[in-house]
Amino acid sequence: MTLLHCGFLPYNPLSNVFPTNPSFNKLNNSPPKFECRATTARNVGSQAIRESKQVNPQTQLTAIAGNASNSNHRIENKDEIDECLYLLHRCNIDRTHTYECRQIHARVVKLGLFGSNCLIGNRLVILYSKNLSLLDDARRLFDEIPERTVEGYAALIGSYRRSQRWEDLVFLLGLMVHEGVQPDKFLVPTILKACSALEILKIGKMVHGYVLRKEMESDVFVGNALIDMYAKCGDLGTSRRVFDTMLERDVVSWTALFSAYMDAGLLDEARDIFESMRLDGVNPDIISWNALVSGFARNGETDMALQLVEEMRENGLKPGVSSWNGIISGCVQNGYFEDALDVFSKMLWLSEDPNAVTIASVLPACAGLRDMDFGKRVHAFSLKRDIWGNIFVEGSLIDMYSKCGRNEYAEKVFVEIENKNTAVWNEMIAAYVNEGKMRESVELLYSMQSDGLKPDVITYNTMLAGYARKGQKNEAFELLSEMVRKRLLPNIVSLNALISGFQQSGLSGDALKLFRVMQSPSNIINIDTDGSKANSGFPTEVLNVSIQPNSVTITGALAACADLYSRRQGKEIHGYILRNGFKPNIFITSALVDMYAKCYDMDSATKTFWRIEDRNTVSWNILMAGHSNNGQPHKALKLFQEMLGDGLEPSSITLMILLLSCSDIAALRLGRELHTYILKSGFDESNVSLASALVSMYAKCGSILEARHVFDSVVEKDVALWNAMISGHSIHGMAKDAIALFGQLESSGIDPDHITFTALLSACTHEGLVEEGWKYFNNMEDFYGIKPTLEHYTCMVGIMGGAGLLEEALDFMGRMPYAPDACMWATLLRACRVHSNPEIGERAANALFELEPSNASNYIVLSNIYAMAGMWDSARNLRSVMKGRGLMIIKECSFIDVDTTIYAFKGGDNSHPELEEILEMWDKVAIEMERAGFLPLDPVFGDEDELDIFSCLHSEKLAICFGIISSNAHRPIRISKNIRMCIDCHTSAKHISEIDEREIFVKDGCFYHHFKDGICSCQDKW
Repeated sequence: MTLLHCGFLPYNPLSNVFPTNPSFNKLNNSPPKFECRATTARNVGSQAIRESKQVNPQTQLTAIAGNASNSNHRIENKDEIDECLYLLHRCNIDRTHTYECRQIHARVVKLGLFGSNCLIGNRLVILYSKNLSLLDDARRLFDEIPERTVEGYAALIGSYRRSQRWEDLVFLLGLMVHEGVQPDKFLVPTILKACSALEILKIGKMVHGYVLRKEMESDVFVGNALIDMYAKCGDLGTSRRVFDTMLERDVVSWTALFSAYMDAGLLDEARDIFESMRLDGVNPDIISWNALVSGFARNGETDMALQLVEEMRENGLKPGVSSWNGIISGCVQNGYFEDALDVFSKMLWLSEDPNAVTIASVLPACAGLRDMDFGKRVHAFSLKRDIWGNIFVEGSLIDMYSKCGRNEYAEKVFVEIENKNTAVWNEMIAAYVNEGKMRESVELLYSMQSDGLKPDVITYNTMLAGYARKGQKNEAFELLSEMVRKRLLPNIVSLNALISGFQQSGLSGDALKLFRVMQSPSNIINIDTDGSKANSGFPTEVLNVSIQPNSVTITGALAACADLYSRRQGKEIHGYILRNGFKPNIFITSALVDMYAKCYDMDSATKTFWRIEDRNTVSWNILMAGHSNNGQPHKALKLFQEMLGDGLEPSSITLMILLLSCSDIAALRLGRELHTYILKSGFDESNVSLASALVSMYAKCGSILEARHVFDSVVEKDVALWNAMISGHSIHGMAKDAIALFGQLESSGIDPDHITFTALLSACTHEGLVEEGWKYFNNMEDFYGIKPTLEHYTCMVGIMGGAGLLEEALDFMGRMPYAPDACMWATLLRACRVHSNPEIGERAANALFELEPSNASNYIVLSNIYAMAGMWDSARNLRSVMKGRGLMIIKECSFIDVDTTIYAFKGGDNSHPELEEILEMWDKVAIEMERAGFLPLDPVFGDEDELDIFSCLHSEKLAICFGIISSNAHRPIRISKNIRMCIDCHTSAKHISEIDEREIFVKDGCFYHHFKDGICSCQDKW
């Protein structure tokens, strides 16, 4: 967009708002019925107010206007103009009489003065602009004035500023420049304020150039606005240079500068500027102190903010409610909800009187904590202190009750509000949207319009987000078209809502398409009024607005790339960030780390992470999760030590990531240490998310008793905790215990979910409980209303396959409502290996070769099936095919935890410092195995002549021998491996558990193995 081509289309107000041939009634009669429904509603409201009063202070004014409008006497044009100007002057003084203003407007139109006298037209615009509810009418009227003045522009711009309609303000500025109307020094600060709000540095610089040409830079108000504009647009250096060149600096100038440093997170520099102000002889006022207090609070320094409140008292200033509000608001912005409630409680203890802003700031903290009890007390407090009735408080109450899951309370608050404004309606609509009730939100939107209120951009953005999150792309685009038809220009929030919503609903491809549209140089958003779409799938009528991506857009697009595992597109966005000079922030850089990690590029993720200057807990969590999910859990655990060295405290999410990492490498001792850390660090033991992670960790590390102890210690269990415990029994082959636990879940009154049945069916798989499996599978939809997913069908294939019912499993796959995926075919293929069925195994393998042509493990399993059936030629041929296609076997790696130190072993690795001792131990074990008559054989290598029976090349053998020489006798050995155990290693582990009389736990890429007394918990069905 350019200022000279703003594209704002003129609109004729006389065609649908004001009557062409008005006929006014006398005083106290009904007001004229305008064609605009909203206008009619306002006039009826004004009439009702007047009739309710015994004395109308504007009787004389209304009578003059009414009589004049009914008079057939034509006076001289000059007299008519003077009379109208006088009446407008009287309305301007009182500011409240909309009805009288419209009467005068109608008279002006009837007398033909509107188009012939620009003074009257501009005065009408000024008058309408004073009432923000008539701002759209003022704009339509303004578009009809043949000669617009700077006063008319100033009135509209001022009203747009008060209503924070910054986009409209900038468009009006474009029209103003196009018409050659030059803003004065009183208007320039407002224009700069709009540039600050929208972060439009380019236009801000143009205004700065205009200031220099007009020699306005000496004006302190203009200078202060420039400081603020550059700071808000991220150009702190220029902001400081403007300050340094100012000839006159007042307390506002200093406050604007140190506030800019506060916004940039440079707290020490901001404090230095504050002290320099005092040394320069400028005494900070209460506003300056409050800016400093709120700045520290916004940056998460709550303790320092409270200390500054005490310094205010020491300097003779009594902290007011604004000081406390700044701290509470800062806590909420940083997610320090508990701190916000503590500050509020301290405020009351000090007998400070909260106001509506305080209450409106505290309620979001209650919402963030889902603490409805505290929220109810705040609600009662507001009623007791007569703060109820404030529109911001009422809106915050609706939001609080909604986020606490009690929409019925939100509805009750909403119904009791007498004078609802658009913001209150928006809160209630958002409550329905956040609950996923789009039909109810649409009905509320219609009710809002029937009530005489117009939806604003926030209304539509809320609805757009709701449709996008539900994946209702067509409805979202239709709503976007409706915005355009109603002259509401979509803004960056609109498009961010679509990108984020599409990404969340699985439409990541559409999210990236929309981002690419925003990236293009022309940057045109196409929307057709009839809702039709272009070939790209997006709407097709041109909006006269360019919307550039911001940091929120970038993070949404990167999340979409991560969902699609599209490193190429993610890297392109990274390049876009660098080319367009995006200011580095923790959100963009963290999103980049997450994208690279989810696209399996941990090198780029790590490099990007270490470039972050102000790393926080969230960014550390993302990198640790990346390592954990990419098969590098030991690196995640190592990063935790570095994070603590960085002076950061872990969050509950950090601990859950670490517990998952311990699970992945069966690091029981480290898991126990983390459990101790959790208890000592004051984390709530009733935190069910942490409890679920602990249960899962103990179960996967082989300690089912400790898992059960944690489970039993939690009083208020949720379904996730039950699922973790049922799954724990399942992976240990304890199907009866899992089924018994499911019965307890049903008795507890908690409804099972799809994960519950996945765990339950998996338990049936391990024990071969076919009848029980069918019972739970059928009961899912019949009794619990849960439609089985592909994962549940895969479990049933596993149950039948494990029981040797391979033909039945294949038939079941052909009749199910889903197309079999790679996981299901792999499940069938493993069952064919267990039961040595090469015919069905070939069918499963061929399907996998189509779905996963690069996955070498499928070839290996089929090769094993051939070898077990004595089909050596087929096995060799398959190996040749693998080599011909360049398929590489995934490098195996095993981890073992010895005295809280993680050791990694790779197949054929000879670099371990204790390799000689490890091989000596294997020789001893091999001799004992030979004496016992055990001759392990892995058919994957071919026939017996090709196999070195006591080869110690596989990583789990190295790890087991290292565990034997590094731990006390009979102590369990816990190992984690990245891929499935081979038959040779599985058989060897069984024999070693019997010979050495110790339990061995191995968690491989497919199953959990508990070896004891020569038997494995998987019953050799892995």
